Amino acid sequence: MSSPNIDIELDALKEAVSVALAHAKKLGSSAAEVAISKQQGLSVSTRTQEVETVEFNKDGALGITVYRGGCKGSSSTSDLSTDAIALAVKAADDIARYTSEDPFSGLADSALMAKNIRDLQLYYPQDIGAEELADLAIRAEKAGVDADTRIKYSDGATANAHTSAKVYANSHGFLQGYCSSRYSLSSVVIGEESDGNMQRDYDYTVSRKFADLLSPEEVGAKAAEKTLSRLDARKIATAKLPVLFAPEIATGLIGHLIGAISGGSLYRKSSFLLDSLHTHIFPDWFSIEEQPHILSGLASANYDSEGVATQDRRIIDRGQLETYLLTSYSARKLGMTNTGHAGGIYNWTLSHSNQTFADLIKAMNTGLIVTEVMGQGVNGVTGDYSRGAAGFYVENGVIQYPVEEITIAGNLKDMFIGIQGVAMDRDLRSSIRTGGILLSEMKIAGN
Repeated sequence: MSSPNIDIELDALKEAVSVALAHAKKLGSSAAEVAISKQQGLSVSTRTQEVETVEFNKDGALGITVYRGGCKGSSSTSDLSTDAIALAVKAADDIARYTSEDPFSGLADSALMAKNIRDLQLYYPQDIGAEELADLAIRAEKAGVDADTRIKYSDGATANAHTSAKVYANSHGFLQGYCSSRYSLSSVVIGEESDGNMQRDYDYTVSRKFADLLSPEEVGAKAAEKTLSRLDARKIATAKLPVLFAPEIATGLIGHLIGAISGGSLYRKSSFLLDSLHTHIFPDWFSIEEQPHILSGLASANYDSEGVATQDRRIIDRGQLETYLLTSYSARKLGMTNTGHAGGIYNWTLSHSNQTFADLIKAMNTGLIVTEVMGQGVNGVTGDYSRGAAGFYVENGVIQYPVEEITIAGNLKDMFIGIQGVAMDRDLRSSIRTGGILLSEMKIAGN
């Protein structure tokens, strides 16, 4: 049985970090920070409608970083007894005494610490047992296989229920913690083509709240629908064509932007967007809003992993890059201001072009819908992009047939500025909330 009551451990975790900070102070450190997390969860996987694995996890650890001037030492312990914490703090302090000084290390500035802590409604405990999760997974599998005679096999389904408690504190006097929950269900099915070859696809649902998950029948049916649409795929001739990225692929495209404007890439000079702040890298109508405080959002947070307050901000404003994504360390290295992005991004929402995904297909006229990409052919330094792909060939605004075993190529700078439209029907299942993205042109390598 998955216990939903991880919130009762929050006070004990806060006490543990307070103990760690007190030990660091006694040892004469100039500053210290402590993070602790506890996770527990239940995951059930099924295959051919039989339970394959049941995994229960309950773990956590305390991490302590001690600073002596510009010297830094870190250690961790999963034992939260007072003696174990004291030993971990001493180990971190010993390391700090012998490391080289780095003038850019240290806590985030105290003025940036989050003060207005809101209830973001991230925690919805649900008492769920392995039998209930197995039932969800089996129902999703059955719905997929029963959808059509061409669906020959289920390649498995997985249902998850996870909760966590996290606490962060530092010697500025900041000490905060919160609990969160995440539930998900996914299913994969395999269909058989007319020549005996196989195709597979999947679907999934995820939410902070168990009751907000799609039904297993919807997940299974959608996995089957996507698989059936890929049957009898073919190659196309090499060409330059407009490309429409499906929403789940569009998030990956924007993920390359995140990497390029993150502080670590910038101070290492390993980004194709060096010196691009306040320049146009997207079309004039295109914007990206960061909204960290969306209630029950999958990437909502009051503060980052250094305690810095998150805030609503425009990442891209009418095509112009408005901010880099900086931690305290990268901000100091670059001589800029910390933006509170230690640990990631927070609910990016892309503007749209007042078109649905179906509208973008029509607007594309002749081109390629990309529903899957493969390989790691993206150069973060130059922006060169080349990946294997699969999807659908479109002619006269109508899908003609599925396509596989092709390569799409371009440069991310050209791809970003060449965005022709973003669909208004957004996929909200990740930290990047976007619809499909239509690009003016990419190179397609096929026959």
